[in-house]
Amino acid sequence: MTDAASTSPTPHDRRIGRRDLTEWRSRAGRRLASRHQRVADRIGARRALVATLAVGGSIAVAATAGAAYIYDGVTGKDGIASLDRPVLERAKRLRSPVADGAAAGIAHVFGPVAMPALTIGSAVAFAVRERRASPVVLLVAAGAGSLAMTLVGKDLIKRNRPHRRDAIPPFEKSPSFPSGHTLNATTILGVLAYLFALRQRDDGPQAVVIGAAAGTAVTVGLSRVLLGAHWFTDVAVGWVTGAGWLSLIITSHRLYLSAQDDEHPREDREPIGSPAQAG
Repeated sequence: MTDAASTSPTPHDRRIGRRDLTEWRSRAGRRLASRHQRVADRIGARRALVATLAVGGSIAVAATAGAAYIYDGVTGKDGIASLDRPVLERAKRLRSPVADGAAAGIAHVFGPVAMPALTIGSAVAFAVRERRASPVVLLVAAGAGSLAMTLVGKDLIKRNRPHRRDAIPPFEKSPSFPSGHTLNATTILGVLAYLFALRQRDDGPQAVVIGAAAGTAVTVGLSRVLLGAHWFTDVAVGWVTGAGWLSLIITSHRLYLSAQDDEHPREDREPIGSPAQAG
């Protein structure tokens, strides 16, 4: 028989630092949590989480498309934005065999093969170890959403990357905007850091995990400029859109936690008003 404490979130499972994630301090937040609670009461907390992520993902992809059109109106497709060329020239002066090798390694580690493998592997590990669906749902949403946002941005803008004479291997062939490496690293590492932080009882390890993820995402983005694989504005948009999608994922999970009963997850109970409860 499974111990109730092993299936229900304990207090530290709901906290980042001293912040209880189930507490909504703003009026808008409380209203959102109340409406989400009504949905969770009808269909269950787990389904409500999936629905919230689907809505959030649609908003994120639509926002990426809108940002792409705005971006295309203020910068050219050949890296002529006022910020891009000076930053690239500065990055070229920082190149060295060691720096170039490290940046190339980062490109492979956080590339289109390794990042999906990390996402799937992490989801499987959480599923096997904890027998909970929510970490798996968050990780799958993070990977699928960031991929969709990357593809939409590249397809709409088709911005040219820096010339190969300004770049070093590995060379990229896809459009430059946005930086998929940066967007994926920001989102997926952010979700992993969030999940690991929730499982730490002390503030110190939480800060280390979150700081490491943020620092890695920044490093991945800067390495793309150092390689000449992206313009700096491609990387900056990757950070911003990735952070935006990450915040939507975390908000969705906070709503999910808020819909849980202190003793048993509401998703494991009959919805309010069901025949089982009425009888």
